Amino acid sequence: MNTNFRKVAICGSGLMGTGIAQVFANYGVAVAIYSVEDTEAEVIKKVDSDLRMLVDRESFSIEKAQDTLARIQVSNDLEKTIEDADLVVECIPEKMNLKQTLFERLDRICDPHVILATNTSVMSITEIAKKAKLKNRILGTHFWNPAFLIPLVEVVRTEDTSEEVIGRTINILNAVGKHPIRVNKDVPGFVANRLQHALWREAISIVENGIADAITVDESIKYSFGMRLPVLGPIENADMVGTNLTLAIHHYLLKHLENSTEPSPLLVEMVEKGELGFKSGMGFRQWSKEEMIESRRKLNHYLIDVEKRNHNKPIKNN
Repeated sequence: MNTNFRKVAICGSGLMGTGIAQVFANYGVAVAIYSVEDTEAEVIKKVDSDLRMLVDRESFSIEKAQDTLARIQVSNDLEKTIEDADLVVECIPEKMNLKQTLFERLDRICDPHVILATNTSVMSITEIAKKAKLKNRILGTHFWNPAFLIPLVEVVRTEDTSEEVIGRTINILNAVGKHPIRVNKDVPGFVANRLQHALWREAISIVENGIADAITVDESIKYSFGMRLPVLGPIENADMVGTNLTLAIHHYLLKHLENSTEPSPLLVEMVEKGELGFKSGMGFRQWSKEEMIESRRKLNHYLIDVEKRNHNKPIKNN
């Protein structure tokens, strides 16, 4: 870990905040979490739960988990939290006024060299930074859930973000084992969410139009192109099969794909009826409590096993 990087401060103690805190603590970085609602014991319990899962899956030793936990401090005092931090990552609720107020305050109390990052997945980072003065040190660092297992972090530049801040942020993320990608424009959904929801729009449309049921749609992805996505992205695949073939398919197929700019009427109807997926036990399909637990378990275990196989930078026991 770069010795010039002393500490990271996390604003927010929810799922993403505690997950991001664990990312840095795993690599020997001191972490302070600013929590308004949760007590220190409650925050530490969340991190400990994730660490226990890693230990149970033999991805972490008990000693490594204890070392990680020991590096995390929790406070309800913002100024104490950001003291000596080189990077501040905001993970508070997706409400623009809350984020703008926080960044205005952070900009006022943090030294000019401190990078201020937002983990928003959908909101305009330019707008979040609107009330701050030193806009050149504000950018997006969109971690994916669960943050301590998914490698990707979207580093999103606004028109005001300096190249120096982008470079420092990418270096920091590389040093803690993440896979940062540079997003050159602050657009809704950045890169990965735009791609994800383009797929979701077509998947929901297929169900809505009776082409296939929900389970079949999921199976069609899991047992076909979904299997090769970790090693073959769509652009590389287009080059592999040939841009001429890709063009011919698009000439024929694209006019038949869903292109609505509004949410699916089926999705709207489901939400109005209270069919909220795991939250209610009914969504595009019915879910028992056992099925929901198993779905989450399979996902976490799969991600942990991928991490164990493919992580090229071993976690340091600093």
